[in-house]
Amino acid sequence: MIMAKDKLNIKKLYALSSENKRFCFPQPLKHSIKIGKREYEVKLKEDDKYGTYILWKNRKFPVEIVRSRQNKYEILFNDISYNFTVETPFAMKRMKVLGSAIGKAEKEIIKAPMPGKIIDVLVRDGSPVIRGESLIILEAMKMQNEIQSPVNGKVTKINVKANDNVMKDNILVEIKVE
Repeated sequence: MIMAKDKLNIKKLYALSSENKRFCFPQPLKHSIKIGKREYEVKLKEDDKYGTYILWKNRKFPVEIVRSRQNKYEILFNDISYNFTVETPFAMKRMKVLGSAIGKAEKEIIKAPMPGKIIDVLVRDGSPVIRGESLIILEAMKMQNEIQSPVNGKVTKINVKANDNVMKDNILVEIKVE
């Protein structure tokens, strides 16, 4: 993976929170954070007594990766859960272009991107969803793919259930855009 990044010459990455707040960080990572104009030293450490923690201003803040899938992460930092994705500058530009088209439709139809088998449906009719939230797990070629919501809204119709086989472009979920 490092070789691929070197070939792409990626000099920075973005952490994108579930509320779409962006945090830019340079490659390679530094052991400091900048708040305002002031820079602080931060260390990531691990020991048998405390597990993994961040040392900042001589205080220990426990950190744990609860879940990671592709570029999506859920971490527990100082007993507070945070969800975010890690994106490249190209992905951020793509999201901006795609986001400019969002909001023009009242209804979003989520279609199967490929043929496969539905492993799990993660939402119900009437469920509120946020952009980037996983809706369905679709297995294709022995790989599990998360089908995510491209918009904020409310699920109005689910057309599949676990163990259903679907073809490319079958309608999986309908969402009322809010």
